[in-house]
Amino acid sequence: MSLYKIKDFDPDYNSHSDDPDIKGLSMYAGTEEIGSINDVLVDGEGKFRYLVVDTGGWIMGKKVLLPIGHARIDYKGKRVYADNLTKAQVEALPEFTSDMLMDYDQEEQVRGVYRSTQPAANGVGYAGAMSAPATVNSPPTLDLEAGYAGYDRDTYGYEQEPELYSLNEENHPNLKLYEERLIASKNRQKTGETVISKRVETETANASVAVEKERVIVERIPVNSGTVVTPGEANFQAGEVARMDVYEEVPEFHKEAFVREEVRVSKVVDQETATAQEQLRREELDVDTEGRPVVNNI
Repeated sequence: MSLYKIKDFDPDYNSHSDDPDIKGLSMYAGTEEIGSINDVLVDGEGKFRYLVVDTGGWIMGKKVLLPIGHARIDYKGKRVYADNLTKAQVEALPEFTSDMLMDYDQEEQVRGVYRSTQPAANGVGYAGAMSAPATVNSPPTLDLEAGYAGYDRDTYGYEQEPELYSLNEENHPNLKLYEERLIASKNRQKTGETVISKRVETETANASVAVEKERVIVERIPVNSGTVVTPGEANFQAGEVARMDVYEEVPEFHKEAFVREEVRVSKVVDQETATAQEQLRREELDVDTEGRPVVNNI
């Protein structure tokens, strides 16, 4: 059975009630102020189990646990009464420290002190009016071998000792019942980044083109030497030349840039449904009666 400080169990517990915060209320034993409420311990279902009482100067500032069934809360008077609490009990109780993790054995030390008395069965939840004493029960016998009244750490439950932990619904009409709900929400967060950039790659390309070159062919054709030319036709003259222009094609290579492809970057939104499964807790109200009272459930 795990116990939690009320602020750790529910950071917004004050918003659940119009009543003042029980922490800080003055603590009285009968008519004598003995300290104040330092904190509240609740179980895993959020039910009040102990008040942490700072006894101030009453017992040298000792902090002790008071089972909620022994408390009578007066919100209007901003007081908590423990009419059956005595100095002898406080001196016998183990001191509670803020870093203490309560376990079954430590709770048994606390319960053992209060079992020596016969307190009235009172109790409160998160909210409530002033409580009043209920039925007085005698504590069961203690069996050291079997555990208290036959229960041990594996079988003990707070409901087995209503004189210590009972919640008196009749005297607390503002008792609030809580349930957990699974709330789905979402937030936008960056999960990655896409970077698109260009790089230049180099490769060797080959290009070829056919070119033409002119060349001069000098062909010498023998003529019949027996042929006589006409007198005066032969003009022997030095320096006579024949000219012929010679051309050739020269290859030219150059590079040109052109668009190979176009890249378009865009985003699309894909939608999917996320589901979760959790165990939810809910408080239910139990009404215990004695005799033949008339109870109207509205």
